[in-house]
Amino acid sequence: MDLHHRPSHPLTTIKAGIADAFASLPAGEGGIARPKFKLFDDESPIVTVKQNFDDLLAPPDHVMRQPSDTFYVDEERLLRCHTSAHQTEKLREGNTAFLVAADCYRRDEIDATHYPVFHQVEGLRVFGPDELPPGLPCDATHPETRDFVCRDLRACLDHMVDGLFGADVERKWSDDYFPFTDPSFELEIQYNGKWLELLGCGMVHRDIMTNCGLGDRVGWAFGIGLERVAMARFGIPDIRLFWTDDERFHKQFDGSMDTRFESYSKYPPCNKDVAFWTPPGLHANDVYETIRETAGDLVESVELIDEFTHPKTGRHSTCYRVCYRSMDRSLTNAEVDLLQEQVRDRLSNFLGVELR
Repeated sequence: MDLHHRPSHPLTTIKAGIADAFASLPAGEGGIARPKFKLFDDESPIVTVKQNFDDLLAPPDHVMRQPSDTFYVDEERLLRCHTSAHQTEKLREGNTAFLVAADCYRRDEIDATHYPVFHQVEGLRVFGPDELPPGLPCDATHPETRDFVCRDLRACLDHMVDGLFGADVERKWSDDYFPFTDPSFELEIQYNGKWLELLGCGMVHRDIMTNCGLGDRVGWAFGIGLERVAMARFGIPDIRLFWTDDERFHKQFDGSMDTRFESYSKYPPCNKDVAFWTPPGLHANDVYETIRETAGDLVESVELIDEFTHPKTGRHSTCYRVCYRSMDRSLTNAEVDLLQEQVRDRLSNFLGVELR
């Protein structure tokens, strides 16, 4: 649906805010000029396994490679899990300072903050020898070079955070792990009275640089989720609202970063339970996605409320509570009953569970 291209949509506003921040970066350490960051925001969502995992050094047993986490088109192609899937492609094309904004896809739980489609912005900067302070080698293993690259990364991200949340927002940096950066960091901010995990970042792994023909260069990269920023910045309580056609939502946004979402009356919820014997190897994400594929955005949340193992047979049973609630209208009892029956049928026929 290209939400990040829709005029005045909250995700478009956040994307523009990030792009504006990188277009207005002050000079770097020692007065070194910043490059112009090119924005790519119309890439195909279908990428190869090589782009999404192998090129980014993801281990063969990485959880994101599992079909329970990723939407595969076939054995070699999938819907990108992250904007990092375009990182090596852009590097090989000769881009050395760029942003990638795109929709990403993952199987996940169902609640107010998770959705199988979300949006990210990826940023990457490569340094040549003349873009480093005098005396520093373009060597990803050199301690002083690593320190400089990480300082530059933090300075750029601090400038971005200033634009998105204000210069006074409290920040906390901590070490993290990603296969494609070394060292890696996470940035949290104190916003609306709680700590918000904002983004992951780090120095581009030297093996990625080498594999892209840039073994004599160093660089940094980051990735940030647009929904997380927009929900915090504008006070949007439910991720499904980004997808609604309700004008009560859209008329509140005009492209300004100063907008604060004003809640309107929610329609009543309807809870329905479904219980079944759970076959070995069934992942909860398969249950969530099967329910989502059946009922779409009429599902507000799915919660595991009970499970037990039969003492004699050893069979395992689970019970999920499905909360149906439309963002746009009241659901009728007959409509919900039909949806629940369709959910039960699909769980039985598609996942092969035995309903209870």
